[in-house]
Amino acid sequence: MMRSVINQFLGLRLSGNCSVMVTQVRDKGHLSRPRQRNPQWFLRKEITKYNDLMTAENKQFVNEVGTDNYGVKKDNLVKTAEPSANEAVWTPNLRRCGVIARKIGQYPLWLKNGERIRTTLLQIADNHVIKYIPPEEYLPAQVPTVANLHKRGCILVGSETTNPALLTKEYAGIFRNSGVLPKKNLARFIVSPEAQLEPGTPLSVNHFRIGDFVDVRGKTVDHGFQGVVKRHGFKGMPASHGVTKTHRRAGNIGGGGEKGRVWPGTKMPGHMGNRWRKIKGLRVWRINSKYNVMWVQGSSVPGPTGGLVYIYDTILPLRRNKEAPPFPTFYGEPQQDGDDVWYEKVHNFKSESITYENE
Repeated sequence: MMRSVINQFLGLRLSGNCSVMVTQVRDKGHLSRPRQRNPQWFLRKEITKYNDLMTAENKQFVNEVGTDNYGVKKDNLVKTAEPSANEAVWTPNLRRCGVIARKIGQYPLWLKNGERIRTTLLQIADNHVIKYIPPEEYLPAQVPTVANLHKRGCILVGSETTNPALLTKEYAGIFRNSGVLPKKNLARFIVSPEAQLEPGTPLSVNHFRIGDFVDVRGKTVDHGFQGVVKRHGFKGMPASHGVTKTHRRAGNIGGGGEKGRVWPGTKMPGHMGNRWRKIKGLRVWRINSKYNVMWVQGSSVPGPTGGLVYIYDTILPLRRNKEAPPFPTFYGEPQQDGDDVWYEKVHNFKSESITYENE
């Protein structure tokens, strides 16, 4: 309503006796709705590809040109700074970078006291740092709700390498100075200036430790338009005893009298899912460095199997890191022997649990 009033005032020439007719305009409501399309300033990622006139030799030539322009040689895939270049000391108030992962399934684990816990497997596949934006240059189009944003920088992380020939020139140009091939997925993480990373730095599952608590952000499963029984868990009406054609309907949605209207926020049919949700304070129970897989607490990680999620250090005050994690990230060589790292309270089925002694 205020926007329409301001627009009318801007188009008026004030005079002695002028009257303004104000038309009330109601917005769509305070409920969050999924966006149907990307913002106008988003770069188009994929191009329209026609293979009618492409021979095998032409395809090979295009792939080689894309690798020469946007990639690096195989003998030096990543050019990163030495760990001694970032000598900042970790403090609990510093904010580290996060990673992009895929939700690959669920699996039960057992504690040493016999308790069964449910876990979700997240695979951190092919993560690299693309760009770091210092605080004085970081001007986001959509301002995130982060405390002291003017003192924070931004790290652009990409995952899952793809063929540059399938991407637009503008999108592939983002990776030109990063030292890695273009990625399918991109994510921005707000970090402290002390936790900055050089472009091309690889990020693996060793960025976290067993026993740490993390926050996972993802988009929930898109169920489409659903009724009140599935969307809100309504019981419904009886199957018989005079009920006709209203077995799964909502029923009454408001009373009459002086305030005879439908109150805002009434549970009604509508779009279900496809919302960004965060689940906080998940413990890391198990880590596999060979396949970059981590087992986190619970089976309520948002998103379908195979969907993308973002993982970062938890912001819960009582579950933050008490000891220094790999800061700003893990620079050592990961273990390739295939042995998993288990939390101390989790029972490792590969270890002996029953021993026999000779009498």
